[in-house]
Amino acid sequence: MSQTRLGPRPSPGLIQTVIVSYGDGHHDTPRGDALRIDTRPLRNPPSDPVVRERMLHATGLDPHVQAYVRATPGFERIVQRGLDHALALLALPGRRFRVDIHVTCGGGRHRSIVVAEELAARLQAAGIGAETEHRHIDRPILT
Repeated sequence: MSQTRLGPRPSPGLIQTVIVSYGDGHHDTPRGDALRIDTRPLRNPPSDPVVRERMLHATGLDPHVQAYVRATPGFERIVQRGLDHALALLALPGRRFRVDIHVTCGGGRHRSIVVAEELAARLQAAGIGAETEHRHIDRPILT
């Protein structure tokens, strides 16, 4: 069974969206209907020889990993597109369902976590109850 860890910012009140980060390379993709966001176009911290050693034992919850991923070209576009789609689904008239968002990268330890946390923060800032679950945060780095 996979181990999960919740991110640091659960929302107070009614949860309207759950954001699950995961690594596609672990071959146990979350099930169910969800808005899917692929972060693999972003730079992978462990693949960058300049920061590799520092990133091997860190996750997307660490500030230096967050800064690295946020500085990657395309980060804002991926986050904003995901946010726009989520807000559109949440605004559907007569909606009676929770909007799940699945955010993937290769290993589920860096890029997907940073994007998931950023999405949750922006949804919470818009008054939307959101929580994160990081499915593969404690798994080893994939090579």
